[in-house]
Amino acid sequence: MSSGPNSPSNIHIALDVMGGDAGPDVMLQGLRQARETGFDAEVTLHGRQADIEAALEAANITDRVPAIAPAEDVVTMEDKPTDALRRRRGSSMWQAIAQVKEGNAKAVVSSGNTGALMAMSVLQLRKIEGIDRPAIGALWPTVSSRCVVLDVGANVEVSANQLVQFAIMGEAYARALFGHDRPSVGLLNVGAEELKGHGLIQTAAKILREADPEMAFIGFVEGNDISKGVADVVVTDGFSGNIALKTAEGTARMVGGWVKDTLTANLRAKMGAALMMGALKDLKQKMNPSRANGAPLLGVNGLVIKSHGGADADGVAAALMTALALAKHPYLEEIQRTVAKVNRRVESGAVADLDGHDLAKAAQ
Repeated sequence: MSSGPNSPSNIHIALDVMGGDAGPDVMLQGLRQARETGFDAEVTLHGRQADIEAALEAANITDRVPAIAPAEDVVTMEDKPTDALRRRRGSSMWQAIAQVKEGNAKAVVSSGNTGALMAMSVLQLRKIEGIDRPAIGALWPTVSSRCVVLDVGANVEVSANQLVQFAIMGEAYARALFGHDRPSVGLLNVGAEELKGHGLIQTAAKILREADPEMAFIGFVEGNDISKGVADVVVTDGFSGNIALKTAEGTARMVGGWVKDTLTANLRAKMGAALMMGALKDLKQKMNPSRANGAPLLGVNGLVIKSHGGADADGVAAALMTALALAKHPYLEEIQRTVAKVNRRVESGAVADLDGHDLAKAAQ
């Protein structure tokens, strides 16, 4: 069978192995695990050659050994984005992103410094036309599946127009990852009623309702609706999104700790835990945040996947699988088309004024 341009055998991914807290060892263990679960893209490893060779041996990767692209400089978690940019060309992060810019790789995956990754990606790949600011989209577990939440930290302050752009980017991301034709989209608010919330979010909602009728926009959702799976995509600013994400992660760890303490409190509890071992393993897997690791930098003109700095091998494998899934889908082109369409409708006056004000100006 011949391979098309987007078949897995022809997809190449650049992996920055130096950025994570645990370094190349965990990154390559994650690569091995991803291969065991169907990841079949070709990979180039960017980082210090001696460290990579040692990690390859430790991970016991002897079949389809990835190519190594030596880079001696490493962007640390403590580096300011401006400092990382000044010495950018020798770093593994810069070189990995450059592979996407030059068309040698379809995607880049990095567990490195988020600010530096965002700055380098925007500088090299540029933003998608019509997008003001890139956003970070996170996968969020729900009672039945997963949803996309964005922004979760890249933009503390936003305009109504930027919330609209986040909705468009999140919709395309969810369509690519979940396979839904029309993912449902909601705006995070202090209440689901139409009159709730400040003017900025009211303006964003009006634009989405009237300028993008093809979108399955369901209106406002509340914080407790996220885990219920009320919407496939939940849109908010980076300030609220990051707080919500960290709160959920902390709650999951607390509950997990309670369960562990309860099941190991005494001999009777331990015996009961032994009888429920299969169910407890399923519960642990559902609560494992590594399953949702791998957040794309939405809005840059290329595929950049941010893996959590403290991700374990499971998390790295999940990020690689996300990169492969998105690399097969034309979601970047979908974002470009939808943003252009919505902007034309707003600028042409096709969307009604909001309380007598010019909606195009109110959205800024």
